[in-house]
Amino acid sequence: MTADSPQERRFTTAPTIEEIEAMAAEALATIPIELRRYVRNVVIRVEDFPDPDTEEEMGLDSPFDLLGLYRGVALPHQGVGDVRHDVDMIFLYRRPLLDYWCESGEDLAHLVRHVLIHEIGHHFGFSDEDMETLEAMADAEAARRHA
Repeated sequence: MTADSPQERRFTTAPTIEEIEAMAAEALATIPIELRRYVRNVVIRVEDFPDPDTEEEMGLDSPFDLLGLYRGVALPHQGVGDVRHDVDMIFLYRRPLLDYWCESGEDLAHLVRHVLIHEIGHHFGFSDEDMETLEAMADAEAARRHA
């Protein structure tokens, strides 16, 4: 690990949206290339909280209840002749992530990677078991890169 890698960062203030974006970019690089190529057109955005429409749609009690969200049409449901009006997007919500991080003590970069992989799994139409396998592959790739 390099001294400035997300796993080595020690924050004295809450990480910014840009810092969470950097962690997400590093996490994305750990996704196996044979899967990552199907994600290159998915936009990854970091926002402080879900918007009010999303809160209502998801039935959230609090905006802190959602760490990430995939918005789009999962690959198994896309057709060649479909006309798409929106791009697929993955949202990572900074404030809920930071709240969870503070409560759990989990490594923030690992948490960001976990949520990102889970949302990528929705893009692929994966089951929870498939997502656990994908995360294990990403963890192995991350360990290999930092060895």
